Amino acid sequence: MEASEKMLKALKSAATYLENSMLALNKEDENSFADSLWHVAAELEYALFLFSITIKNESKISKWKPNPEQKEIKTDEILVAVKNLLNESEKCMTNKKLLDAYKSVHIARHYVVKVQEDIAKRKREALKKK
Repeated sequence: MEASEKMLKALKSAATYLENSMLALNKEDENSFADSLWHVAAELEYALFLFSITIKNESKISKWKPNPEQKEIKTDEILVAVKNLLNESEKCMTNKKLLDAYKSVHIARHYVVKVQEDIAKRKREALKKK
């Protein structure tokens, strides 16, 4: 299997897990939500790894961040943004625009990490209250 096929497979898998996490969020099933989100993050990390070994001109690669970076964004809005970024990256992959696809995946991963950090923070605060 070619690297680009593996990247697309990882992106599709991330999108599936993202849908599962959105469903779990709507059902207020926090454990299922966190588990599905972890799988999204893992698939995105794998895709980023594949991008990093595929893209040869590393001088063009920088660390992209969402702009503007907001402190209080609702989780469902972040997940919709991640979904849009994954769709965008798949389109870029089919158009052979690897650097643009890489950028979209990188930003999506940044969003997922933010949600994971928020989950961990809520769990820590709940433990302190006990």
